[in-house]
Amino acid sequence: MQLKPGVIDEYRRRHDAIWPELSQLLTDSGIHDYSIFLDEQTLALFAVLKLADDNRRDALPDHPVMKRWWDYMAPLMEVQADNRPVETPLPLIFHHD
Repeated sequence: MQLKPGVIDEYRRRHDAIWPELSQLLTDSGIHDYSIFLDEQTLALFAVLKLADDNRRDALPDHPVMKRWWDYMAPLMEVQADNRPVETPLPLIFHHD
């Protein structure tokens, strides 16, 4: 994902005050151990999360709370027409357990 220039502090502030209903939605959807990292030079965001085997992550884009969060975050990020963050999948190049 990609931040727009000059919004790092606001992006951090909004995530520090994540809505309880969004946090619960992520948990209920089978998402846990979720972290977002920032490359301050490029403003690239990199998310790492773990998914339960029975996760419902694919249903999140249709959930009203998720849509409201995307609308709230859209001024800070590069987004698609529906305000969903632009995500660029990265191929796995190395893994060590």
